[in-house]
Amino acid sequence: MEVQAAVLFAPQTRFEIETLALADPRPGEVLVRLVASGVCHSDYHLVTGDTKHPLPLVAGHEGAGVVVAVGSGVSRTRPGDHVILNWAPACGGCFYCQHEKPNLCDTFVEPLWAGTMLDGTPRLSWRGQPIYHYCGLATFAEYAVVAQESCVPIRQDVPLPVAALVGCAVATGVGAAMYTAAIRPGESVAVFGCGGVGLNILQGAALCGASPIIAVDSSPAKMAIARQFGATHTLLAGEQSVQAIRELTNGRGADHALEAVGRPAVQELALEAIRPGGTLTLVGLSAMGTGTNLPGAVLVRQEKVVRGSYYGSVNPGRDFPLLLDLYMAGRLKLDELVTQTYPLSQINDAYDAMLSGEAARGVILF
Repeated sequence: MEVQAAVLFAPQTRFEIETLALADPRPGEVLVRLVASGVCHSDYHLVTGDTKHPLPLVAGHEGAGVVVAVGSGVSRTRPGDHVILNWAPACGGCFYCQHEKPNLCDTFVEPLWAGTMLDGTPRLSWRGQPIYHYCGLATFAEYAVVAQESCVPIRQDVPLPVAALVGCAVATGVGAAMYTAAIRPGESVAVFGCGGVGLNILQGAALCGASPIIAVDSSPAKMAIARQFGATHTLLAGEQSVQAIRELTNGRGADHALEAVGRPAVQELALEAIRPGGTLTLVGLSAMGTGTNLPGAVLVRQEKVVRGSYYGSVNPGRDFPLLLDLYMAGRLKLDELVTQTYPLSQINDAYDAMLSGEAARGVILF
């Protein structure tokens, strides 16, 4: 079939809307009609070249839609199902899956980074040339063929434009607070960066019963938004923010700092903001090849803990439906995350708005 898709042909260029050929699903694969795809900064790392990946490709990894057809052997979903797409599919049988870390499953890592389906070949092409799939999903297109392991069926009374955000920003942020950092009631939390992921870290910290919850960002416009999503205090980023965090935590520093920007300078600032014995959780995606100066003497003498959070340490099959249940119960804000919507033809405008700080989360609607 033919589909309209946003193609990135080379780093440092704009997305181009092209008509591509999409092959039928093979055994174990599912054809999904995309309804919505979130505009996430991780995809923009492909544009800057900070994330290395085979090109040309169709990006997009935060999507939701309706199953149209399935290949042979598919047992996890069927036509008509509403699904959120999972960019870290898990096999269920490897070392990490068996140790309750499906977000770290290594079975599918090689084909996903090669930009192919699990059999090592792409389903997209343009003028006879292969077009690669980002994260095995390629949601910046009207339709996508994905592995059944990438489909999480969901309840059908949730609007798919907000469900799409659960596939990355919401799961990554809420999960980082609830699962990776395992914040306990009454613990103090500082969140650095109030974009789509950071706002969901704030929500997760509030769900965990944290207090105070301190939001730090360089944009004054995000201060009111951060309070809407659970922050009890807001601070503009800078040298004085660490001292302000200490003053809000009885002079000690926060029990937890979670960094959602992915910049070494912000990571280093967040380390300063935690108390001795506190935990820094790195959630933001850093550019490949970058390094962060985390002083060993401080880590040892003050027993500070630094850990990474990949996909919020979630189990998508368990947690996507749980997050939607929290939304339907009024305990999780999703509608408020969608600040602007765009047709696929305006995808470059959507990224311009994201980079300018205008949008917490833009969403492409098909």
